[in-house]
Amino acid sequence: MNRLALVTFLTDDYDKAIAWFRDALGFVLLEDTDMGGGKRWVRMAPTKDADTAFLIARAIGEQVKAIGRQAGGRVGHFLFTDDFDQTYAQMRKFGVSFREEPRNEPYGKVVVFEDLHGNPWDLMQPLNS
Repeated sequence: MNRLALVTFLTDDYDKAIAWFRDALGFVLLEDTDMGGGKRWVRMAPTKDADTAFLIARAIGEQVKAIGRQAGGRVGHFLFTDDFDQTYAQMRKFGVSFREEPRNEPYGKVVVFEDLHGNPWDLMQPLNS
């Protein structure tokens, strides 16, 4: 069986990214292992038993240019929720930047927000949840 286990999230600071994912999105820290030389293996996910997690990676060299533009300016990550209004309110309380007001689409309730580096995401409650 194949499954998508990790997606890389580029940052300029491990601890700043960990705090943002934890506080703004309620993610859990799965692993933070020192790899030496300032490099760490950091995994975060919405829940401890999520199938897919982020590998928080500190960008170096040419990679730094991709911070905040991981999907070329398009929405690159989609955070699904079972309670849109509660999640939206919590994110607003934390100070997450939203690009628009929530809207209803044929596939569910959605709003575009920005992560700590300005990457656009969708917060979505699919109609089937």
